[in-house]
Order: sequence, then C-alpha cells, then structure tokens
Amino acid sequence: MSMSTDPARQLLRHTVATVAYRAGKALRGAPDHFASFHIGDKTRTPAQILAHMGDLFDWALSIAQGKQTWHDSTPLAWNAEIERFFATVKKFDDHLAGAALLHGSAEGLFQGPVADALNHIGQVAMLRRLAGSPIMGESYFRADIAAGRVGLEQSAPRREFE
Repeated sequence: MSMSTDPARQLLRHTVATVAYRAGKALRGAPDHFASFHIGDKTRTPAQILAHMGDLFDWALSIAQGKQTWHDSTPLAWNAEIERFFATVKKFDDHLAGAALLHGSAEGLFQGPVADALNHIGQVAMLRRLAGSPIMGESYFRADIAAGRVGLEQSAPRREFE
C-alpha cells in the first residue's frame, strides 16, 4: 500500500494525530470514578462522550470508504472504551495513509467528524477539572505530534504549565 501525497490528506492525517495526542492527554490518569462523572441531567458522562468520539471515527472511515453509516454505541467499560477509541482513530488514519480512494473530501472529513472529536476532547478535559483531576495546560504548538502516531501512548509534553 503506497502512501498518499495529497497535501489535504496529509494535513488531515496530522490533524488526526493531534486528536490522538490531545485525547491521550485528557484520558491518561483519569480517576476510577471519572467514566461515570455526571454534571447534569442533559449532559453526557465522559464514557458516553468517549463512545461518541469512537463513533465519529467509525463514521469518518465509512465516509472515506464510500459507504457512509452511523451507529450510536453503548459505552464499554472505561479502559475498553479508551482502547476502542484509539483503535477507531488508527483504522481511519490507516485508510488516510494508504492509496485507497478517499470518497469524502478531506475538508468535509475535517469539518465534520474530526472537528467534532476535537470539541469533545475539550469537554473531557473540562470534566476532568470539574471531577477534581485536572490535566496540565500545554503549549500544543511545541508538542511532538506526528502523522501516524495515533495511539494512547504519545510523546511527553515539551512545555506544560498550570
């Protein structure tokens, strides 16, 4: 499988790696009770948000493959849901890295599922703070983010702050 050299596709891959980096930061070290932390009747728990984020990347892959489908997943146990999320991100990134035709535009994939996931990562980070387990701020401009690095384990932050 040869790698695509389309600049829009490559920027989308870097964006997906950014999602993985930021999600990893928001998810690592969360306390045991965090998955079910709830701030109101009309809000999602972190586990529900994470399940939705996995659904977003399943949807993104289905669009990229030309067979768009949506599925609302019931959240798995927290660690299993984290694994599922990163597995869905990897499947999507693997498709982007390959030579297969991209059926949806890179711009549409960015503005839909990928941007939505970035929004939800912010929600998870905010919920971490509300749950009494905040993550450190970081200069993401300086972060070591690379296309293709889409798992939970990421490079250590280069510059964090309170």
